[in-house]
Amino acid sequence: MLPIERQSRIRKLIQTKKTLKISELSEQFNVSEMTIYRDIKPLVEEGLISKTFGGISLVEQDKLVLPNQSQCVYCHKPNNPKLSYRLILADDKIETACCAHCGLLRHHQLGEDVLQAICHDFFMNTTISAPLTWFVMDTTLNIACCQPQVLTFENREHAEKFVKGFGGDIYGLQDAIEVIFQKMKGLSGCCNKHH
Repeated sequence: MLPIERQSRIRKLIQTKKTLKISELSEQFNVSEMTIYRDIKPLVEEGLISKTFGGISLVEQDKLVLPNQSQCVYCHKPNNPKLSYRLILADDKIETACCAHCGLLRHHQLGEDVLQAICHDFFMNTTISAPLTWFVMDTTLNIACCQPQVLTFENREHAEKFVKGFGGDIYGLQDAIEVIFQKMKGLSGCCNKHH
C-alpha cells in the first residue's frame, strides 16, 4: 500500500474514531511505527489531527478558529504559531499563549483546570505534549519574545546540546512552571527584560 493510500485510510479512521494509537495503526497496516509517524505528518501540518502520547486525535473543526487565538491569553501580544503554547481546558475550551513563558505562567494560574497542554519543539517544529517537554531557560539566544524566554524541546538530548552552545538550564514541566513563576514574582508585566 502506498503512503498516500495509508494517509487516506488514516484520515477516514480518525474521523470516525476521534483517537487512534500509533501501535494499532502500525499493526493494522503492517508497517513500522516510524512509517505511521511519516504518514501522519502531513495530517498534523494541515491541522486535521494532533499528536498525543502514543497516538493521534482528531482536531474538532469548531476548535480550530477561536476568537482569542490570535492574541496571547496572558500578555495579549500576537501569537506566533511556531512558539505558541496551547492549554486545553474543560468544555472544549482552548487558550493560546504566545510562547512557553506565558503558557507556563497561565498554566500556573489555572492549575488543575488544565486537562492538557501542547507546545512546539524549537528545533523540529513538531507538536508535543507539555508533560513530555524539556523546557530551556536562561539561554543567551534571544528569540524576541517574552523574557525570561523559555524554549521547548521534545528530546532531552537536543535540549542538552542546545544548552552546550547557548547556555541555560533544562527543566521538566512542573519544575518549569515553578521556576518561571518564581522568576516573575514581583515583576510587572511578563515581558520585562531579565538580567
